[in-house]
Amino acid sequence: MKYVIGVDLGTSAVKVLLVNQEGEVVKEAAKAYPLIQEKSGYSEQDPEEWVEKTAEALAELAAGFNGDPADIEGISFSGQMHGLVLLDERHRPLRNAILWNDTRTTEQCRQIYEIAGRERLLQITKNLALEGFTLPKILWVRQHEPEIFQRAKVFLLPKDYLRFRMTGKIHMEYSDAAGTLLLDLEKKEWSKELCRLLSIDPAICPPLVEPHACVGTLSKEFAERCGLKETTKVFAGGADNACGAIGAGILSEGSTLCSIGTSGVVLSYEERGDKDFQGKVHYFYHGKENAYYIMGVTLAAGYSLSWFKDAFAKKESFDDFLKGIDRVPPGSDGLLFAPYIVGERTPHADAAIRGSFIGIDSSHTREHFIRAVIEGITFSLNESIEIFRKSGKRVDTVVSIGGGAKNETWLQIQADIFNAKIIKLSSEQGPGMGAAMLAAYGCGWFESLEECAKEFLQTKKVYEPVEENVKIYQEMYEIYKNIYSQTKVLSHQLKNFRK
Repeated sequence: MKYVIGVDLGTSAVKVLLVNQEGEVVKEAAKAYPLIQEKSGYSEQDPEEWVEKTAEALAELAAGFNGDPADIEGISFSGQMHGLVLLDERHRPLRNAILWNDTRTTEQCRQIYEIAGRERLLQITKNLALEGFTLPKILWVRQHEPEIFQRAKVFLLPKDYLRFRMTGKIHMEYSDAAGTLLLDLEKKEWSKELCRLLSIDPAICPPLVEPHACVGTLSKEFAERCGLKETTKVFAGGADNACGAIGAGILSEGSTLCSIGTSGVVLSYEERGDKDFQGKVHYFYHGKENAYYIMGVTLAAGYSLSWFKDAFAKKESFDDFLKGIDRVPPGSDGLLFAPYIVGERTPHADAAIRGSFIGIDSSHTREHFIRAVIEGITFSLNESIEIFRKSGKRVDTVVSIGGGAKNETWLQIQADIFNAKIIKLSSEQGPGMGAAMLAAYGCGWFESLEECAKEFLQTKKVYEPVEENVKIYQEMYEIYKNIYSQTKVLSHQLKNFRK
């Protein structure tokens, strides 16, 4: 039996999966690492933490593997998007990585529009300038840390830096490059025009490869450190959402994914890269060659729930924390939650907006608040689905992965709010499985990713929308959509009082 490894470099932890040729997860390991948040809106990590913790996780995986390490043929990656890693001439990090959920770059986004123009930016990149993207981070470092920027020779994204440390080779693949705001999406090349307009040396942009491309093998040092073989092939991998799409079988027109992790995304497959969504949703390159996807983002999806738990029930397990929410009726007896606790992305690109509970009544219990948080997250995700539908897309079946797929009540809430069938997969490993599938395809196990998906992925359960609940949620959703406009001014006024 042959094996591949999928490495999922997330925001809070790295998870590694050992997958066999039948798509079974034979072993897995995970290692956590901290966020560095010195100020409100700042979010950084030490890139060396990714390397150390991945090495530890792979060593644990190899130690528990009973087979021959030579039978592990390939490794590929999924990674948190948009993060900036600046390297010097010796390819050493110049500073901490600035992550996707860092919102310090509002001024740099304004500068991009002022210099390049909103419409021209959309024509080239298919995306708006948002604080989370990589280009504004590059401009921020240039403006606020010029002595560091002068020493920068190349920039990478998080999983690309990890892969470099494992192979010694510098590359970036298209699905992550599409989230930098420097890629010409249709031409599949770095935009010389944007580099010229923004006075960025194109030389800092790394060579581009396809997500399934083999970019080398493990270095001797890293292989020995982890108990693996130098002959293990290393594949480029993809952005976490692109890999999540692969790992959920979102590989053809009409298929839609809901992934709820720290952030939440709703993602739908696109065959072409020349459509115009006017920046209402993200438009990125897929992990499948010559394919694309559109995506809406809720910045604090699972994070809203984990924040609430840590604030009010830190010592409880999640299972105990969620007990009783099935007894609270749809709509939480008139309690609404807006999950804007770190700002919002779709459809409101606003770094200063903050969350709120609306309609608190003395009859509400803890279970009401917990269910309202879950419903609020799902309402936010539904705003992306509404955009998809208004663009002409059919969304009647959604594959749900991540934290939102681990609770039966939440899956039914998704079915009712989305008014669509929700599919739960038998083995839901999300982006890590997508990374493993890229490695399996790259190793030649299958002729296509579609063939790989047929072998690796099976449906466990389908959740149908309940008509009575759908009606309640449609009424609540219309009220929910007013929260942003009604609280925007207050949130912005309160900004000066936050740390």
